[in-house]
Amino acid sequence: MFSTQSYGGTREQNYELVIKQLDALLTGESNMIANLSNASALLNQFLEDINWVGFYLTEGTQLVLGPFQGLPACVRIPFGRGVCGTAAQTKTTQLIEDVHQFPGHIACDAASNSEIVVPMIKDGNIIGVLDIDSPSKGRFDEIDQKYLEKFIETLLKHI
Repeated sequence: MFSTQSYGGTREQNYELVIKQLDALLTGESNMIANLSNASALLNQFLEDINWVGFYLTEGTQLVLGPFQGLPACVRIPFGRGVCGTAAQTKTTQLIEDVHQFPGHIACDAASNSEIVVPMIKDGNIIGVLDIDSPSKGRFDEIDQKYLEKFIETLLKHI
């Protein structure tokens, strides 16, 4: 139902479609874990050239591993550490072309070379982050950032 073969438009049109699919998929369900699980599965099917997609959830001043698709991952990340911790601390999206050039990068998967992390902010508070890794350097760009931020806005309506 959500395979990448069904996305035949421009990147922007395809992102708009997957955001509509997310909204439809989550409508009527308020359980956060269920919704994050389906959101990570949907992105895993939609995005090409990625090796990990999932969520870290805020617990005090650290992030704790939440629903994801991919290999086992780091469980706890302090705010301010690595790409995810920086996104959580600054409440800004981190678009990293080469993770090996990022100061303090946490290498949960040695195969990852680029990363995008979008903060999840509800009522002014950071409740977690969306983390996506790719084995290719420079995999993510401003189009990905714009639409993944919209994806998170839609997701937050269901949490």
